[in-house]
Amino acid sequence: MNNSGLVPLGHAVLVEPYEPQRKESLIVMPDTVKERTLLIETRAVVVAVGSEAWNDETTPRAQIGDHVLISKFSGVMANGVADGKPYRIVNDRDIFCRLESSHE
Repeated sequence: MNNSGLVPLGHAVLVEPYEPQRKESLIVMPDTVKERTLLIETRAVVVAVGSEAWNDETTPRAQIGDHVLISKFSGVMANGVADGKPYRIVNDRDIFCRLESSHE
């Protein structure tokens, strides 16, 4: 469900970056470092899909709710106008694969 207040248009896909669960460590990253790493993080959850995304392919590469891998540095970062969370808006071609839930 898209609670961001952002609506992707055309070939754009709205994704929410995430980091896979990691074991607790003694090193704590400052928030500014975490924000910068979101642009290079390649794992994301599809939140919304533009109306023209994958229209020239026989099947869509991903659906809302899918965990996917995206290109590093692709798209633009945007904070949701409704929820304030960080999102990335990427081109439909920047999604390369879907992750199976048992292998995340």
